[in-house]
Amino acid sequence: MDHEDDAADALRRMAGLATPMALRVAATLGLPDRLLGDGASVERLAAELDAAPIALDLLLAHLATLGVVERTPTGYRTSAYGEHLRLDAGNGLTDLLRLDTAGGRAELAFVELAHSVSTGRAAYPRRYGQDFWADLAEHPHLRESFDRQMTHRFREQLPRIVAGVDWSRFSSVVDVGGGQGSLLAAILTAHPGVRGHLVDLEPTAADARRTFTAQGLDDRARVTAGSFFDPLPAGADAYLLFDILHDWDDEHAHRIMSRCAEAAHPAGRVLVVEAVAGLRADSESDLAMLVIFGGRERGLDEFRALGSAHGLLLDGVTELTDQRCLLEFRLSADG
Repeated sequence: MDHEDDAADALRRMAGLATPMALRVAATLGLPDRLLGDGASVERLAAELDAAPIALDLLLAHLATLGVVERTPTGYRTSAYGEHLRLDAGNGLTDLLRLDTAGGRAELAFVELAHSVSTGRAAYPRRYGQDFWADLAEHPHLRESFDRQMTHRFREQLPRIVAGVDWSRFSSVVDVGGGQGSLLAAILTAHPGVRGHLVDLEPTAADARRTFTAQGLDDRARVTAGSFFDPLPAGADAYLLFDILHDWDDEHAHRIMSRCAEAAHPAGRVLVVEAVAGLRADSESDLAMLVIFGGRERGLDEFRALGSAHGLLLDGVTELTDQRCLLEFRLSADG
């Protein structure tokens, strides 16, 4: 095979959908958990799953080619490699891959990528009839999986995010769209002089209350159930937007920044933590933001313009982790 054939074969493999879908269906069916130990026969597994035996065998054969399962004299069993797809593996993969979770369902919107490229809009509503956030509101199991995914997403980076910012400068921090409260709880634990206020929609807000109670922070942490498109608790020293703005198009991102600017006191700060194009963003994530949300990973000039429209000046940029930067905005004197 010559170089041109090698290149064509590599491109074909990158474009193929069989492998990524096989892995997602395997995770959705729970095959890595069902095939532990000595494994199981195709017939028994098909009966348990109410699946077509021949079709299930075809799926398992491809998973064996990938090294996810191993053939046994009587059927298949999960390999050591495939155990990374178990529910209890602790790596968050199941919430990203299963077709009945928010992450797995959302990525199927990539089949409508051409629509997003043509229009600049999210493909998710085209595939599912409503946007991602409406889907989460309507289906509690999707919201629950999304909250887990978001908590797991930055778990390993949490110590660096807490240590990489002098949070003690602020007597009060409002975590805008703060999810289940893991980040704010870590900040408050590390800095006993700081008080926190988290804003998110119910029932995520209820989860945050439980997080703060479990960590003994009820005396310094408040929770308000609400949207960041509505007025925010006023007068705090800092308003934190962690992985928020890239989920939204420009119109909605401006609305969020406007709420932060109007709530902050004159010496207050708006802290944006997320990937920044050209610094800590990757092209795959950029496409995902477009397809799922109609958003994108913005560059520094875009962030400057976004803040400036609301009297906010970009005052500093810190590369916190290999995935995220801190952008610190202050109110301009004539804002």
